[in-house]
Amino acid sequence: MTKSFNIVLAGVGGQGTLLAGKLFGLIAAKMGLDVKVSEVHGMAQRGGSVITYVRIGERVYSPVIEPGAADFILAFEELEGMRWAHLLRRGGTLLINMRRTMPMPVAMGQAEYPDNIIESILALSEGGTSVYALDAQKLAEEAGSVKAVNFVMTGAMSHFIDIDKALFYEAINDLFSGKKAALAEMNQRAFDLGSAIIEAK
Repeated sequence: MTKSFNIVLAGVGGQGTLLAGKLFGLIAAKMGLDVKVSEVHGMAQRGGSVITYVRIGERVYSPVIEPGAADFILAFEELEGMRWAHLLRRGGTLLINMRRTMPMPVAMGQAEYPDNIIESILALSEGGTSVYALDAQKLAEEAGSVKAVNFVMTGAMSHFIDIDKALFYEAINDLFSGKKAALAEMNQRAFDLGSAIIEAK
């Protein structure tokens, strides 16, 4: 079993990239592994770009993931997937949510949203990268809340790593400890839907 992972969580403010980073931190702790989580965000509350680095291993010294070193990129939004794709290593896996969140300049008519983002990212597979595009927002809505996109994406990633899903469930319960049990259950459903959609591909 590989006990070293470099994970990039890329999205915009409000999509839960930071919470997903905490989830992986809890899982690493349960596995007895070292973990470093680094959060970089601009106008997170205004739909600005948010990126979270998660490094898990026997011993991790730096939280930063250099270009070409990420094993996984979970892109919660199309443009953010293209923006951070250079961080992925050759042979890595990129999971992208096929939904767009318009940045402020686009919403104000000062810029245009790039065309053919998904096509451009899928072309990366020709270089040895595994790319999976999914409608995580639709699956999150099926689970009970559009805010569960982050758990759909982590569920999708779980298909590619040898970590017992029970650990993910435990970590989700821990994240929502003291809150309504229904919230943890809903996010577990989102996780399962994300995992299932990849298994079906």
